[in-house]
Parts: sequence; structure tokens; C-alpha cells
Amino acid sequence: MTKTAYPLDPESLLISTEAARDIGAGYAESYQSAGPYNHICIDNFLPEDIVERVREDLTELPEAVSSFERAQENLKSSYVPERLPAFTKSLFYAFNSRPFLQFLEEMTGITGLIPDPYFMGAGIHKTLNGGHLDIHADFNLHKKMNLERRLNVLIYLNKNWQEDWGGSFEIWDKQMTRKEASFVPTYNRMVCFSTGSDTFHGNPEPVNHPDGEPRQSIALYYYTATWDASRKSHTTLFKPRPGSVDETDRRVARRAFVQDILPPMVYRRIVGPLSRLGF
Repeated sequence: MTKTAYPLDPESLLISTEAARDIGAGYAESYQSAGPYNHICIDNFLPEDIVERVREDLTELPEAVSSFERAQENLKSSYVPERLPAFTKSLFYAFNSRPFLQFLEEMTGITGLIPDPYFMGAGIHKTLNGGHLDIHADFNLHKKMNLERRLNVLIYLNKNWQEDWGGSFEIWDKQMTRKEASFVPTYNRMVCFSTGSDTFHGNPEPVNHPDGEPRQSIALYYYTATWDASRKSHTTLFKPRPGSVDETDRRVARRAFVQDILPPMVYRRIVGPLSRLGF
């Protein structure tokens, strides 16, 4: 039997804090030495029983909390844990628990990690054939909790996925000149990476499964209480790949321009009405 990287008990979804910390420490050098920004790919991450139960739960998904059909993010839907069946919902809460936080802190060297009880943008992500997510840097501020976004964790649920079926996760250099790494979103593979305003990543090649199966993943985000008033918040920053047909997100560019030229109080008063007008 293949050894599991993070051996949660399949029934209780528990692991001791000490064991989780030791596992994280074993990956610390690999994670913290990776460039162009810290990241890691770990195969056979969870016990197979857990992944199979999640896949079974996802055969009947509830209504999506968000869906995207635009140039930068197409045919992608997100499902929040509270609407999912009991087992998968409990698994998400296990990922917000102390042992998993200790695993992440030891691996990444980032202390004081805070999970997101609201799962903003997180949950189950599903991308249909033809769908994609262009290269981008993520939003950097959790506005409800006033926290700085620091880590993303992705766990893929796709059996026997092949590279030519699209949907591979790509890491780009901070100048957006070249692709530095690519990971096929195959079954039980976990990718974790640090986030910032220049940690560009995505899955820009459209999903193209021969039987029409979607690309599915668990997505988790973690934060620290390190935000201060000197920082400038931003939404998702999409960046076209050089020589590609990727489109610039002109709406975000317009907002950034207005934010730069207006006093903060004036900007806050007008951004709501402008958003409703599609600005």
C-alpha cells in the first residue's frame, strides 16, 4: 500500500498535533527553498478512503455559491463546505484545526496562521470542459477579518488525469516572463504555495477531458494578523502570458487607476456604485 503523506484517520478525521508538526518539519526544506516563491507538491497526500468518500459526496453537488464565465475565469464553480454532505464538510473543518495549522506552520515557516471560518473563495472548485483560470495573483486582504492572505492549499480529486487533458496548475516567475513549474491536477496530489502580490499562478490551459469529466479540487486559504494601514489591498490580479491570447482584466485595471488618483474616503464612497455599473 502506498504511504500516505498526511495520515488522517479516515473515520475520526483526527491526527495528533505532534504527528502533524513532525510531518510538516519533514517538508520544510523543500518548501522553503523552492522558487520563484515558496511552494511544494506532495503526492498521495491523504488516505485513499478519505479521497474516495469526498468524490462520492461530490456526485450530487448543491447549488454553487459562485460561478464564472468570463475571459479570465471560465466555466468554474465554487461550493462552500456548509452546503456539502456531512463527511466532506467535516473534512474542511479538520483542515481548519490546530493539527493542520501546525503542519502548515512547520512546513512553511509562517507562524500564527489563521484559518478562514467563512471559507471565502475556498471550498470545492469544479471546472468544466473548456474552462480555465488565467495566471493571476490572489486578493491579499480578507476584508471581513482584516487579515493578510499567506497560503493556498489545493488537493486534487481527479483520477488518472493526464497532462494533455489540460487544467495543469502552473507557477510563473514574478516578472511574468516564463513558466517555472507545472503540476498535473491528478488524484490525491496536494500543492501548497505562499501568496503575495507577485506570486503568479493558475490553470490557463482549458480542461479537455475525453469523457467530459470536470476538474475538481479542494481549495483552502490561510491568513495571518499582519495587515496594517500602510498596505494597499487588491482583488485578484490577472496577468496575460507572453505570446498568448490571454485577455487583460480591464475592469480591475480601471479600478486600480481610480484608487490611485482619488483620496481613500472618496474612493470608498464611489466604488460600490461603480461596481454595480460593471466598472
